[in-house]
Amino acid sequence: MGNQVEKLTHLNYAEVPTSDPNGFDPDDDGPRIGVSYIFSNDDDDEQDDNLDHFPPDHRTVNHAEKPFDPQDELECAIYYRDECVYERNPGAPTHSAESLLNKCRPGDLLEFVATGQYPHWAVYVGDFQVVHLHRAEIKNNFLTDVSQGKKGRIVNGLYRYRALPPEVIVRNAVDHVGSRDRELYWRNSECFAAWCRFGKREFKIGGEIRIGKQPYRLKLIFSEKKSHVLEFQSLEDVIMEKRRNDQIGKEAVSQELANHLNNTTQEIKEERFVN
Repeated sequence: MGNQVEKLTHLNYAEVPTSDPNGFDPDDDGPRIGVSYIFSNDDDDEQDDNLDHFPPDHRTVNHAEKPFDPQDELECAIYYRDECVYERNPGAPTHSAESLLNKCRPGDLLEFVATGQYPHWAVYVGDFQVVHLHRAEIKNNFLTDVSQGKKGRIVNGLYRYRALPPEVIVRNAVDHVGSRDRELYWRNSECFAAWCRFGKREFKIGGEIRIGKQPYRLKLIFSEKKSHVLEFQSLEDVIMEKRRNDQIGKEAVSQELANHLNNTTQEIKEERFVN
């Protein structure tokens, strides 16, 4: 089974070599390769149209939008070589925008979630406002406007890098307000917000050279006994795949993986029969 992946725009387990649910292939000695997102653009903001078209007193929740289901949130961890740099445990409480305002401090990272949508990240900068990447532009808006009726939570602890001082985080965010299109160095709202807080170039587009082995591993944890591991060449690529999983949910990821593994097993049997 080869490891070559050429110009895929997203990860689909029917297209990408993976392995058994524990992340290991009997004929290999490590996890399989994930996909490189060099040729794709994950714009989580394409579905957030209301922010640009409705005033604050006309904010409504999309009628097709389902309430966030924490039971469908996939537990996962990101490793750089042997170091865990990100870990999400499901079940973290979410709050209304109004309640979130009472908990925020300048420099906090916020995540707004809804079932079937990419999580939207923002940096709280004080005075009830956040800075965020939205529709290919970095904007400064009121937190209640950005939430669009979604629930949110503070996610400072997901990434395990050392945070910059709050005033530096806020300055990083505010200094880029108005940047758009080709001036942007981040592929999505999460990468921008995380860069503001941690200042690591790995969150930027092209921040790491994609050559050689894949030093990043994304571990998807479905239960205590079932997990799956993918390898990636850059943190940016891992985040893209993680966000895709966040969008479709735990159940869909599990089903997609099961379908691929069944197809792979059948292909191997057919290949051995022919040979």
